[in-house]
Amino acid sequence: MTATAAAQSTALRYTERFTPEIAERTAPIYERVKSVVPEILWPKYAPDIDAILRLKKERNAVILAHNYQTPEIFHAVADFVGDSLALARQAAKCDAEVIVQAGVHFMAETSKLLCPDKKVLIPDMQAGCSLADSVTAADVRLLREKYPGVPVVTYVNTSAAVKAESDICCTSANAVKIVESLGVPRVIMIPDEFLAKNVAAQTKVEVIAWAGHCEVHERFTVDDIERFRLLYPGVVVLAHPECPPEVVKAADFTGSTAGMIDYVGEKRPSRVVLITECSMSDNVAVQFPDIEFVRPCQRCPHMKRITLENIRRALETMTHEVTVDPEIAPRARRAIERMLEVK
Repeated sequence: MTATAAAQSTALRYTERFTPEIAERTAPIYERVKSVVPEILWPKYAPDIDAILRLKKERNAVILAHNYQTPEIFHAVADFVGDSLALARQAAKCDAEVIVQAGVHFMAETSKLLCPDKKVLIPDMQAGCSLADSVTAADVRLLREKYPGVPVVTYVNTSAAVKAESDICCTSANAVKIVESLGVPRVIMIPDEFLAKNVAAQTKVEVIAWAGHCEVHERFTVDDIERFRLLYPGVVVLAHPECPPEVVKAADFTGSTAGMIDYVGEKRPSRVVLITECSMSDNVAVQFPDIEFVRPCQRCPHMKRITLENIRRALETMTHEVTVDPEIAPRARRAIERMLEVK
C-alpha cells in the first residue's frame, strides 16, 4: 500500500467521528496548521482536538508541549510550548490545577518538583529518554567520591533521583552560563558527553564529562551536513549542542531549540536545516512560512509516544499521575531552582 493510500484508509476510519459541528469548531485550528498537517488526516485529529479543548476547561488543565511534539499537538492543543528551560519556567508559575506534560518523563518530574501541589499527568509512562537512562543516582555518588569537592552540573534530561544528587541543573540553552556561574575551575557535567564537550569549547572551566548520549542527536554526522550543503545550495545549518562536536563545528550556528527559533526569526535565512529532532522543523515552519525548511528526519521514539489520543485519555481518566519520592524531592527541587535563579 502506498503512503497516500494508507493515509486515505486511516482518514476513512475516522470520518464517522468527524461531525460537521467538530469540523466547524476546529476549522480555525486547521487553518493554522494546514501547511504541515495533510488535510486528509484532519478527520482523524479533529475529534480528539475538540475533546481535549473541552476537557482542559472542565479539568482546569494546561498542556505543556516540548518543541519535539508533532504539529497537531504543538499548535492545536498546547497552552505553552518551548524547550526544557521554557517549560520548567512555565510550570513554576502555572496556576492551573492539572498539568499534562506533552513530553517525556523527566519533564513531567520537573513540573511536579516545581508544582508539588498540582496534579501532573503524562499520557504515556513509557515516554523516557536515553540520556535520563544513561546515569543513576549511584553513578553521581561515585563521581563525587572520585572527584571530591567538584560541583556536579546536571542536564535537565535526568531523573529526579539524579538531580537530587547534583548541585545545580542546566539546559542546553544555559549550560555555559550555569557552569561559569559557579566560579570554580572544574565541574562535573552529566550525562550528555557531547553537550559537555561543546560547553568545554566555550569556557575556560575544565569540564569532566559522562558518556551519555541522545539517541537522536548522536546519529547526525558531518557527512549529513555536507550532503545538505550539496543538495540545497546556500542552506544555513543550525545544530543542537547534543550533537557530536565535529557536527557542531561544521554547522553555521549551534544552540538549543529556543536558540534555533530565535536565530531563524532574527536572521531570516531563505533556506535552513535544523540538525535536531524532525518535528522541530514542522513546528517552526508554521511560524515562518516564507522560509524553506530542509527536513532531516531523525525521530525521537520517546517523544512520539505522546499522541492526541493518549492526551485525551489522560484528561478523561486523570492518568498517568507523576509523583516524586518526598525524600528526594526537596534536593532535586533545589537543583532546579538554583538553575532558574541564574539570569
